[in-house]
Amino acid sequence: MNKENASKLWKIIQQTGDHLQGSLPDHPNHPKGRNPYAHIALCIKDKFQNSYKDIEDEKFDEVLKYIEFLKKNPS
Repeated sequence: MNKENASKLWKIIQQTGDHLQGSLPDHPNHPKGRNPYAHIALCIKDKFQNSYKDIEDEKFDEVLKYIEFLKKNPS
């Protein structure tokens, strides 16, 4: 992904993480609470098989839609 798109995505990940702060379900591996920013980045990596920075530019809109899905469906 080009630097501009990666920067835009990171900003959106941060905004979504702010929105999800305190709303992710408890998990035994995270007794002090879950990190929503790491959660979003990990979900993106799992779905697209790459870090958000390494995804092709052509999939930018698809990644945005997925982030919006994560925002509406915290898990």
